[in-house]
Amino acid sequence: MARHPTIAITSGEPAGIGPELVARLAVRHREQPFPARLVVVGDAQLLAARASRIGLSPRYVPYDPLAFAPYGGPVEVWNVPLAAPAVPGHPDATNARSVLSMLEAACDGCATGAFAALVTAPVQKGVIQDAGIPFIGHTEFFAARTGTPRVVMMLVSGANDDALRVALVTTHLPLRDVPGAITHEAVVETVAIVQRELAARFGIARARIGVCGLNPHAGESGHLGVEDRDVIAPALAAARERGIDVTGPMPADTVFVPDIAKRYDAIVAMYHDQGLPVLKSVSFGHGVNVTLGLPFVRTSVDHGTALDLAVDAARAASADVGSLVTALELAIALANRTSD
Repeated sequence: MARHPTIAITSGEPAGIGPELVARLAVRHREQPFPARLVVVGDAQLLAARASRIGLSPRYVPYDPLAFAPYGGPVEVWNVPLAAPAVPGHPDATNARSVLSMLEAACDGCATGAFAALVTAPVQKGVIQDAGIPFIGHTEFFAARTGTPRVVMMLVSGANDDALRVALVTTHLPLRDVPGAITHEAVVETVAIVQRELAARFGIARARIGVCGLNPHAGESGHLGVEDRDVIAPALAAARERGIDVTGPMPADTVFVPDIAKRYDAIVAMYHDQGLPVLKSVSFGHGVNVTLGLPFVRTSVDHGTALDLAVDAARAASADVGSLVTALELAIALANRTSD
């Protein structure tokens, strides 16, 4: 008998496209149920209003953690009220604390076992920072809240087993700060987390991992930068001593050549814009962001809040829900595999 895990879905930035995408997901769930109990965490009035705005009538019911939810049941809503009305396309820092409360509730529900996995719609990082709240991103927020010393951001080109997977040693850093963050420890721990999570969550027992160099041509033996020779190569040697099947450092413009990339179960890039543009070019709209290393499964869409779409009801109604659907499908698959 198929299992039906309980999946939490945060609705994202209130002024962004998240509430409309959640509405489209809920309608799809009503017509073609996902094999899961779905709980959306967000403002119930906002979700209903934004669904109506684009001509949809999803069946939302209040979340009851003690109730039995049958397969194919309606999408439940854990109501986290906003501090101020949300205007599509126009984020309001007044709601920053409400957005964080939404993330906290969903994270804590996963940590306590109430939810088997978490799927997140995008938030507007700058608006949270404008409210005077330090916030780098979901990945770092969940790591801090769960006391996880290191997590790894990995984007996946889809829910299929042969998907391209790109993990990052550094995430949301200015480019000038990246070289200093590429340390022996950071590289070894990132590769180790990728190897462990591919085995535990993706069922890849002997993962093959390719690693990009930091500099062009992986440093040209020190002539184009010494980080590849002096930091990354020794770190990978240490990873091999741990029994990890890792190759590199390799030039990024070589490892991402399709015939080479398919040799690896995952590719580790040194910084955000080294690896993610390649993945998004082949999968945008259906890619998934997975946080590795957390004590629970967390996936997310591969796009931002799309304020330009949210501001116009007609454009919001036609926004592509593909990445959210794929993120949910992958979360369900990973949650089921993790529970084995």
